[in-house]
Amino acid sequence: MLRRLHEKVPRHDIVFFADQLHVPYGDRSTDELVELLRANVAFLDERGVDEIVMACNTSCATASQQGWPRSRAAIVDLIESAAIAVESAGYERLGVIATSATMATGAYTKKIAARVPGARVTEVAAPALVPLVEAGKLEGPEPRAAVEAVCARLPRELDAVILACTHYPLLDGHFAAVLGDGITRIDPAIVQAERAAAIAANERFAPGTGSIVCITSGDPDRFRSAVTAMLGELPEISFER
Repeated sequence: MLRRLHEKVPRHDIVFFADQLHVPYGDRSTDELVELLRANVAFLDERGVDEIVMACNTSCATASQQGWPRSRAAIVDLIESAAIAVESAGYERLGVIATSATMATGAYTKKIAARVPGARVTEVAAPALVPLVEAGKLEGPEPRAAVEAVCARLPRELDAVILACTHYPLLDGHFAAVLGDGITRIDPAIVQAERAAAIAANERFAPGTGSIVCITSGDPDRFRSAVTAMLGELPEISFER
């Protein structure tokens, strides 16, 4: 998500907050997820951001049932962005690979059905994938086997599969190999970044210096390594604890 957003609004300043202390979110209770969502939105409000571009599907799924916390900033819903992507492409047979908590809400099925009546959506939980990504296990037989196990639970006849967790696109090479060329893989972050850029333009948010401030609630050294691996050593990136 960070890379996609920076591509769309390169002149705007970005505060990227990763709540690594509490991952994975997918196995947490609804009450825990609500409290984490409130705390994360409040933290970003305190930083004075104009938009909160949600990268966490589980948080968006929780908000679909419990409502969004009050915020001074506009909140861009990632699941809505995925539904827009499906509608724009005209897909009707969808697989959704998500966390257990996201799947339990049925948020993807509901959001897609609202935009594409008659769409057939199969949601599958993939709790093993986030820990692999967090551990940096992006290549090799272990992540390939985990992706194969998840995809085996999807219907054979699909137009597209939504990678419904911000971690999953980092395993896209495995999904591409397992699903084959006939099934499109949808990364909701693409439309999410486009919507965020449109809001910034429509609201005429003043551009900044293009800086990226990265903050984690977890291990700062591991976080720095992960972000650097995704974006490279860009001069505008700084890290805070």
